Amino acid sequence: MSYLVKLLDGVKVEWETLGEVCKVLRGKRLTKKELSENNIFPVFHGGLEPLGFYAKSNRPKDTVMIINVGASAGTVGFSPVEFWSSDGCFCLEHSEVLNNKFLYYFLIGEQPFLKSRVRVAGIPTLDNFVVEKLQIPIPPLSVQKEIVHILDKFTELTAELTAELTARKKQYNYYRGQLLRFEEGDVEWKTLESLAENLDSMRKPVTSGLREAGNIPYYGASGIVDYVKDYIFDGDFLLVSEDGANLIARNTPIAFSISGKTWVNNHAHVLKFNTYAERRFVEYFLNSIDLTPYISGAAQPKLNQRNLNNIKIPNPSPEEKIKIVSILDKFDILTTSINEGLPKEIELRKKQYEYYRDLLLTFPNNNLES
Repeated sequence: MSYLVKLLDGVKVEWETLGEVCKVLRGKRLTKKELSENNIFPVFHGGLEPLGFYAKSNRPKDTVMIINVGASAGTVGFSPVEFWSSDGCFCLEHSEVLNNKFLYYFLIGEQPFLKSRVRVAGIPTLDNFVVEKLQIPIPPLSVQKEIVHILDKFTELTAELTAELTARKKQYNYYRGQLLRFEEGDVEWKTLESLAENLDSMRKPVTSGLREAGNIPYYGASGIVDYVKDYIFDGDFLLVSEDGANLIARNTPIAFSISGKTWVNNHAHVLKFNTYAERRFVEYFLNSIDLTPYISGAAQPKLNQRNLNNIKIPNPSPEEKIKIVSILDKFDILTTSINEGLPKEIELRKKQYEYYRDLLLTFPNNNLES
């Protein structure tokens, strides 16, 4: 902290409108037939994901861009490589008084303002004069460079942790597939109804009065829907989504454990097991297989209780289940837990980055009216 105070102590900062120190450039739109995955330069239009690739570039590397049309209008980006800018994103011309990465970090903090100025009638659009009139602090280039160096360290660490999380998730999926791969004859297979007690008859929708000032989780097909002031279940259970669309999309776990006092509506099956290992083993297995064959109904496809009961589950020995669950639990904590593991570490680093970004990029502005 003392280093940062020393860095910013006595620094003279001029404030200028962005349009006074650099040009706000608009690109040129390309047709889809001009794009090819075999080309080199990414093409940006209306978002920070490339539309495709083009044979030429119209912007140099290390350029700051601001999306100006579509759902992402007002979003700030930075390209470390040459690229083609269409008319869906503004680009900020390089300036002698601004370090481009410093400008990028500052504008990240201005995204809420930029998004608030997007015209939403018809296609969302950010006007160039909004960007041009934005006030920018201009400390000495040496200070800008040092601020960039500090913030880059935070972003690099977050990127490394994110890459590590991606690798661990792939590793987790691999081992889950290996550990839960059983052939007919290797182990006994049982229907789910013979392994768990089904408590669907106890679940029910919540009435509006129960939502008032409640702190008990209310579960639906894919997780917590709300909080209520009463409960149906008290203990450890496995919920299995009944929603066919959710089961097919698999955007969320289709089977997940719950504990303590809870309320569950009729969009999730409720299963009770004798032991932790049995419940978690079935949870891991259901999340690893395709449940599409068990979904019925055309208008509102769902996994009904009869089909749920008939799902076949491998049933190795209790000792083998405990071993498998122990291994997969470690991966699960590492890759999904918000209380420990990589997700928590990434969240902490993001908060740390945001704190120091705000600290390093907050300068007194005498141009503002008192």
